[in-house]
Amino acid sequence: MSYVRANVGGFVALLEAARMANPQPAIVWASSSSVYGLNSHVPFSEHDRTDRPASLYAATKKAGEEIAHAYNHIYGLSLTALRFFTVYGPWGRPDMAYFFFTRDILAGRPITVYESAGGGTHQTTISRDFTYIDDIVKGCVGALDTAGRSTGSGGKKRGPAPFRTYNLGNTSPVPVTQLVDLLEKLLKVKAIQCLTHQV
Repeated sequence: MSYVRANVGGFVALLEAARMANPQPAIVWASSSSVYGLNSHVPFSEHDRTDRPASLYAATKKAGEEIAHAYNHIYGLSLTALRFFTVYGPWGRPDMAYFFFTRDILAGRPITVYESAGGGTHQTTISRDFTYIDDIVKGCVGALDTAGRSTGSGGKKRGPAPFRTYNLGNTSPVPVTQLVDLLEKLLKVKAIQCLTHQV
């Protein structure tokens, strides 16, 4: 439920404050590449389907995008969604794979590596488009610098305002098994891998 509180409830609270402001601010916020859900065509494009989430987290991020669109249309808020792709670097989130893989490898616990169905009986390990935090920051600043103005004030729309969506990634997906190989090399410990089919 924390995803729903933060990604939907918290985001709506922010949008409510922004729509009543005078003048209204332009808003740039973190969406997620997870909105692409069950799409198998890569690389992802901002125009690809986002109506088949594969997790509750993805569903809340997609809900945020839809709610943002409504606030843009109804209240004239200038909104930019940035779909981040697996951000890594200093001060990273502890629930990211590279952190918990490291912890579990060092503790001698098995790690789960997901596979997806390929053609026929062929299985491929899932890949992630790891994006360094400095590149994400540059993208955020660029989006802020180019954001158009909101057109409303005090909760009233005065005209159309920009609504933008951008993917923020490096377009070079890395198989998760390659990440595990690198961790094994750096940690000098062999990982106990459990390959699991992603549903």
